[in-house]
Amino acid sequence: MKAIFIVGTAGSGKSLLASKVFDYYTRNGHFVGMLNLDPGVENLPYTCDVDVRDYVDIVSIMKQYDLGPNGSMIMANDLIAAKIDQLQHDVDDVNPDYLIVDTPGQIELFAYRASGPFFVQSLNTEEKASIFLHDGSLITTATNFVSIALLATSVRLRLGLPQLNVITKADLIQDKLKDILKWSTNMASLEEAIAKESDGESYILATNLLRSLNQGGFAQGLIPVSNATGEGMVNLYSALSRMLSLGEEIED
Repeated sequence: MKAIFIVGTAGSGKSLLASKVFDYYTRNGHFVGMLNLDPGVENLPYTCDVDVRDYVDIVSIMKQYDLGPNGSMIMANDLIAAKIDQLQHDVDDVNPDYLIVDTPGQIELFAYRASGPFFVQSLNTEEKASIFLHDGSLITTATNFVSIALLATSVRLRLGLPQLNVITKADLIQDKLKDILKWSTNMASLEEAIAKESDGESYILATNLLRSLNQGGFAQGLIPVSNATGEGMVNLYSALSRMLSLGEEIED
């Protein structure tokens, strides 16, 4: 069993991309399981095989502890760590070839509190990888691009997984996509774009961050995709299979 964690900011398209990855592997003859780790989600574009909402109830937490929505989400995500044995048992019962893990919309609750990395490390699977979604609607400026790249790098550090970086909503940013991809491979071009957007102090901060990130190849291999049109999905599946050492399984 190989686990693929879908991670990104709220509204970046995690759940829909999770359903597309599910469809791809299923279409190519693999048995795929879906694990929802978002205790606050109401509707999902796929059928859950394992669902954290079976163990953690946001409404009950709000009533029992007299918490608001934000406080209850924090407690709910922390409670997930205490349910790892039950969730592992459910996953083992399904025993898929691939387990697609859809993470919470509030990325900070999953990536930066102890429960998220604990769950990633404790989940017993043969291999693990993550896909970080760069929301296309957020990275059309150079400074935002650097900010999201910093977040993606931070999440990679926190979760400790091999990570693919994906640009979502490619169909909505066609006029900027060429520039964004150029920024990901040409630091001079990105620094020039930052200079046009920022004042002196912000420029210094952004470029210093950029140069530090660039040492780790932060944006190499960005893959633009569209959940709506299917653009770039073959490239994503190929890169994901290579990361999981199964490149020979790519079919369509």
